[in-house]
Amino acid sequence: MADTTEETYDPHYEPVIQLTEKVNTSTNEENEDVIFKMRAKLFRFVPDANEWKERGTGDLRLLQDKETKLVRVVMRRDKTLKVCANHLISTEMKLQPNVGSDRSWVYKVHADYAEGEPTAETLAIRFANSENANNFKEEFEKAQVSNEDIRKNKPSGGSSSADATTGIEKAMDSTSLNQSTKEATTDSEKHDTTEQDGAKISAAVTESSKDDAPAGKVGPEEGLEQKIVNAVNDSTNEKAAEKEAATDKEEVKVEAVKEDKPSGDAQPI
Repeated sequence: MADTTEETYDPHYEPVIQLTEKVNTSTNEENEDVIFKMRAKLFRFVPDANEWKERGTGDLRLLQDKETKLVRVVMRRDKTLKVCANHLISTEMKLQPNVGSDRSWVYKVHADYAEGEPTAETLAIRFANSENANNFKEEFEKAQVSNEDIRKNKPSGGSSSADATTGIEKAMDSTSLNQSTKEATTDSEKHDTTEQDGAKISAAVTESSKDDAPAGKVGPEEGLEQKIVNAVNDSTNEKAAEKEAATDKEEVKVEAVKEDKPSGDAQPI
């Protein structure tokens, strides 16, 4: 019977704080269509160390804007969804097979926005097998042709293709999950700093109140003792005054007797 009670016991505790507000996070990918998606691992070459370093593992996607029809490469890390690749596809990018592997490609990017600011990178993408690698190359080259046609067919009177691509890159960079995470961390730090400043101000006000308190102010016990002393002093003063008044009366009587006593020259009656 006891075992059954323990199994069915399901305590419920009301939360102290109710979270009613919902925060909507925008990645700026809502206005784009996914034309290719494949799981891969991304590497970047570090010239100073002369070695390849892993940048992340996740789904590599080719996204096409619904309005401009330009295609870009976007890749986010698993779990954290942090951007590790973010750049527009151009004809200057040449996919070259990695030495000793038929399932990876190496190419250079003039402006990658994964870290926020545009940086020139040498990237290597490795897929699970050669078939996936070839599918990526086919879609990548199609996107190169498509983006180049859009640039060539852009009306001369309108905005330049560079302006259009820059706008997409800036919008994507400003609303990436990386930027959202940085803003949340900054707000949290500001919130903590505000609380610390408030605590310091409260402490300063308390110290100021103590300094401004009147010097004669005493605690409850000290006030009671002072009242007793004052009462004793008042009683003593009253007794001294009464004694002094009695002394004055005796002196007055003595003076009166002296005045009534006959002097030595006076004649007897």
